[in-house]
Amino acid sequence: MGFFEKLGRGLAKTRDAIFGSIGELENADRIDEETYEELLEQLILADTGAQVAEELVDQLRERVKRDRLKTGAEALAALKELLVEMLTAERPFDPQGKPAVILVIGVNGVGKTTSIGKLAQLYAAQGKKVLLAAGDTFRAAAAEQLGVWAQRAGVPLVRHDEGSDPASVIYDAVSSAIARGCDLVICDTAGRLHNKKSLMDELSKISRVAAKAGAEGDVETLLVLDAVTGQNAIQQAAQFIDAASATGIILTKLDGTAKGGSVISIKARLGLPVRFVGVGEGIDDLMPFDPQGFVDALFLKEQG
Repeated sequence: MGFFEKLGRGLAKTRDAIFGSIGELENADRIDEETYEELLEQLILADTGAQVAEELVDQLRERVKRDRLKTGAEALAALKELLVEMLTAERPFDPQGKPAVILVIGVNGVGKTTSIGKLAQLYAAQGKKVLLAAGDTFRAAAAEQLGVWAQRAGVPLVRHDEGSDPASVIYDAVSSAIARGCDLVICDTAGRLHNKKSLMDELSKISRVAAKAGAEGDVETLLVLDAVTGQNAIQQAAQFIDAASATGIILTKLDGTAKGGSVISIKARLGLPVRFVGVGEGIDDLMPFDPQGFVDALFLKEQG
């Protein structure tokens, strides 16, 4: 199954609940105030957030006026263009240097360790030499869980004893990756409560250590968020961005919610691009985020 088909399947709940109704705009023979009010309501229901929904509708008004659009079909096409523009990152996700480091952070239960295993599989399948770092030294059996994913992906794992300093694990893993000639180090961290200052300070330390140990490669910090939490994830994310200089988002469980609109508000309100989305339980169900593919999949039924 290709990217578009998987994404279309994963977004079924969001599309059927909300965006299918927005897609009916295509059948409107004119654009009036009622059209905008209905669109605003549907976007809010899709969990884009009221502020972002209002901004989108205002931008659509301007584009309709500027381009002298007349029909619902023209307005829908303009809305899709706006969504793609809003979701497109300023730069591609392509960590450079050897080894590059991806630090994965987030609270417990969002699918962080699972996402790391799937990332390892994704990059290994591209022919990259990947090493995993078991930086979650506090949660019981965290390293064992990551070890299972490492075996499935066929990549090595660096781990220390439970209770060890997480920063030292990351440092040793990056050093090991340099010695092994690895292209990429993907680092697990303990799940953090975003209101616990000492733990957030530790994340900042880990981020600094990762940069120091892997001076020859880029360091990307990806924050894992659970799509099911919707707008609550936005509040959670802001704290992590400050503590660990997050550069992007992994959004998990997109297939389990009708709140797929949160993808839109994450980029608009946080300024952070979604880099990967999880749309299933399989090891190959974490995919690089494609704004055009995402928007197309939201309106899949309308495209036939």
